[in-house]
Amino acid sequence: MSENREKELQEQKLQARLDEMRAEVDKLKAQAKGASADAQLKLNEQIEELQGKIDEEKGMLAALAEKGKEAWASVKERAESTWDSTKAAYEEGVSGSEPKK
Repeated sequence: MSENREKELQEQKLQARLDEMRAEVDKLKAQAKGASADAQLKLNEQIEELQGKIDEEKGMLAALAEKGKEAWASVKERAESTWDSTKAAYEEGVSGSEPKK
């Protein structure tokens, strides 16, 4: 499996977990509205815990996306450098002189 495909699958997996946790938070908030004071306290604790996990997942998703950007920038820089070298070698070969700058 290619690195891009693996990255894409990991991003999808993280996004699915985020969506699932958000849905769970929405359910808990709905339950808390009609619950007793004690039950509301317990549900609010669960909501806060899930919100923390959501923030954690969002951070991982952002890190994965950022890592992909960094990798792309690195690949792009190497490609541009290779292109510049290839172009210079081509110009030198065609003209029989020093490459143009």
